[in-house]
Amino acid sequence: MSQFDDDADTRARDVESRMTDDERFSLLVAVMGAGDLWPLPDKRIPAGTPMSAGYVPGIPRLGVPALLMSDAGLGVTNPGYRPGDTATALPAGLALAAGFDPALARAAGEVIGAEARSRGFNVQLAGSMNLARDPRNGRNFEYFSEDPLLTATMAAEQVTGIQQQGVISTVKHYSLNCNETNRHWLDARIDPDAHRESDLLAFEIAIERARPGAVMTAYNKVNGDYASANRMLIEDVLKGAWGYRGWVMSDWGGTPSWECALAGLDQECGAQIDAVFWQAETFTEPLRAAYADGRLPKERLSDMVRRILRSMFAVGIAERVAPPVPDMAAHNEIALRIARHGIVLLQNRGALPLGPEATRIAVIGGYAQLGVPTGCGSSAVVPPGGYAGVIPIGGSGLMGGTRNLYLLPSSPVDQLRKQLPNAQIEFDPGISPAEAVLAARRADVAVVFAIRVEGEGADSADLSLPWGQDAVIAAVAAAHPNTVVVLQTGNPVAMPWRESANAIVQAWYPGQAGATAIAEILAGQVNPSGRLPITFPADLAQTPRPELPGLGDAVGTANTIDYFEGADVGYRWFARQGAAPMFAFGHGLSYTSFEYRDLVVTGGDTVRAGFSVVNTGKRAGADVAQLYLLAGPDGQRLRLLGFERVELEPGAVARVDIEADARLVARYSGGSWRIAPGGYAVAVGASATAPALTAEVELAGRVFGG
Repeated sequence: MSQFDDDADTRARDVESRMTDDERFSLLVAVMGAGDLWPLPDKRIPAGTPMSAGYVPGIPRLGVPALLMSDAGLGVTNPGYRPGDTATALPAGLALAAGFDPALARAAGEVIGAEARSRGFNVQLAGSMNLARDPRNGRNFEYFSEDPLLTATMAAEQVTGIQQQGVISTVKHYSLNCNETNRHWLDARIDPDAHRESDLLAFEIAIERARPGAVMTAYNKVNGDYASANRMLIEDVLKGAWGYRGWVMSDWGGTPSWECALAGLDQECGAQIDAVFWQAETFTEPLRAAYADGRLPKERLSDMVRRILRSMFAVGIAERVAPPVPDMAAHNEIALRIARHGIVLLQNRGALPLGPEATRIAVIGGYAQLGVPTGCGSSAVVPPGGYAGVIPIGGSGLMGGTRNLYLLPSSPVDQLRKQLPNAQIEFDPGISPAEAVLAARRADVAVVFAIRVEGEGADSADLSLPWGQDAVIAAVAAAHPNTVVVLQTGNPVAMPWRESANAIVQAWYPGQAGATAIAEILAGQVNPSGRLPITFPADLAQTPRPELPGLGDAVGTANTIDYFEGADVGYRWFARQGAAPMFAFGHGLSYTSFEYRDLVVTGGDTVRAGFSVVNTGKRAGADVAQLYLLAGPDGQRLRLLGFERVELEPGAVARVDIEADARLVARYSGGSWRIAPGGYAVAVGASATAPALTAEVELAGRVFGG
């Protein structure tokens, strides 16, 4: 730790020692501001305070600022809190991760941090990084990937970008919030060692790289104990083995009792929702009573407060002067770059890019005449100028009222007309296969936009597209030999029409500049470079849980999910089962071609690899070179060891050097990381299933960490 960190600890101890008990307890609860979903103001929030997700009063006499908290990782959200306020609506977390571009993740964080601080917020509930264990999870679009290294790398850069703006960032949801179905009553079961090699490893790497001011616990239980009351997760691992010095907050409605404090929770957030879920005051008053009769030790109370203060001082939220007005045009450019880098060309049989011969284009479906979709829930951002459209959908549970189809401007149809001014572009809404086919037959190429609404509080029942869109795509592709499908979804989808579609583009939820990026890629103005951060299964039978436990149960039904796949999440599971996915982790096509050459690997305490990437095509493009572990002395074991995104002109060569984090090579057991001595096989390739160069390396073996 640096002198700066030590100074923050010293200052926190000094300030805490001068507090009254009332002041200490005041820092331990965050209440929600009044908004559309929570119309009654809380008496603890002073008049004139910007309303948002959480407020914690300050202590002016000691120089302690109030904490003002806002969601989330796709921009500064505003679910009815501040009339007329808008913010940059960034692409989905999966889209950001699909760019495999850490520098762009930091830029995204800087956008979020700057816009949060300009609105008076000093805590951003951003850093969503649960691994994508199930392709039906409604919140996967907020997260980064199924891989610990990619997830940790992108999350750490985003958190760093936010905190460099003088705004505390969180990482969440700690841990195994990998399904939304009855999440408050879900018990996530996993082997503890496998947990350390997967979801917890992602958190571990992100926390040590970015040092986020706060960690937010998950709603669910983990191995029988609620995440906010899980001593093993919070005290033993996070604060003990990892030495985390910030504070641990609950998710909103995730604090079932005051005893969470004894297990390591430092702050209750969203107290009003806790009262709804648990039918009583669960934390502050019971905590005071426990302190009064000795059940809560004074040292524990002081530690809770010091951790909050320490993060305030380490990030410097009290010292920041009034920020400049954010450059929203520059922030839109960041959103555009993320969309450009994250759009994945899944399949292309010569249909793309659209050439001059495409003089008549039918654009079908997906509300493409209006805008592009985004996910719903606490991460939804109101873009500049407002939404292009909001179509209520609804549903059960507390989050049912937030389930809407939000459309961000601008329109893919309008952007295609700008990119292809000489083409005649006709829009058909895609409301029936028969009408869509008529429009397609009048065109040289048919571009079908397909969408799916996904969001917080619910998992999808399957991987199909809603509202008959699969039937529309199948009919158009059968009728027209040159059909392009553009998917705007928060997860993988089934593609029963895949063999008859000439090209398939995964655009995710592409953010407020997404229509521009999609049009640029279709027209060939931008060379696609996105790579899949999540495996696309051929069907749910290939996944660990073809039937999702508890799906369809009434709200409030207790449920258990056994994550028996352990550390073998996503592409690792497919490798273990010997199953071929529809599209592999790391897959993505380009309008140029690349080769890997001259692989040199050395061993010792970890794997180090060097190799060359060559652009062998006729246009500039970006490649994502990926280094994988294939096997060790204990047998086959597929693990991403490193990656690098390289931009190359035609014929250009780039040398890539990767040193693997030893924990990615090791196994966790007996409280330590262990690398067995012996031979290891590694590969360089363009995806988890496409090794181009392989090599063997000897590792000495060692035991380290805890």
